[in-house]
Amino acid sequence: MKYIVRFFVITFLLITSTYAFAEQNIVFMDMKQILNTSKAGKGAQDYLKKIFSDGQKKFTDLESDLKKEENDLLAKKNILSKEEYKKNSDKLREKVIKYQKDRRESLDEIAQKRAKARTDLIKKLNPIVEKYIKENNITMIFDKKNIVAGSNDLDITSKIIEILNKELPVLKLK
Repeated sequence: MKYIVRFFVITFLLITSTYAFAEQNIVFMDMKQILNTSKAGKGAQDYLKKIFSDGQKKFTDLESDLKKEENDLLAKKNILSKEEYKKNSDKLREKVIKYQKDRRESLDEIAQKRAKARTDLIKKLNPIVEKYIKENNITMIFDKKNIVAGSNDLDITSKIIEILNKELPVLKLK
């Protein structure tokens, strides 16, 4: 009798657990693709690339000017007095230090803007994903980078991108 009760209890638990598992709706999406190919994400990337390339051009020109100034100073080394050469080399060193500091600050500023843009885009994306979960009765969403294998039917990336493009066509960074 004791074994029969155990058998029915175990059978009941197995049946209910498999039924609960079968009812789950699990999908995945590619966050990297959403952040990079949505209108807002692509616009933010283009804006940041433009800022970066403008800064690089400015710093490249400044660097060539500093190298030219250094070469001029080295050419005049024998002509100038020791004190005057030291004074000019100290000025050049200060310019180089300022150049390096400004370049580092520029790169840090771009990195901060990139991080802010990513955070803002994810904040805007979360309510869209939550709404999609409720509308489609989804139990769980995984990021595609954490999936080893899965059916393409379970990939909702393009659907999320469409919704995001409609609700957030531009992400303001300025």
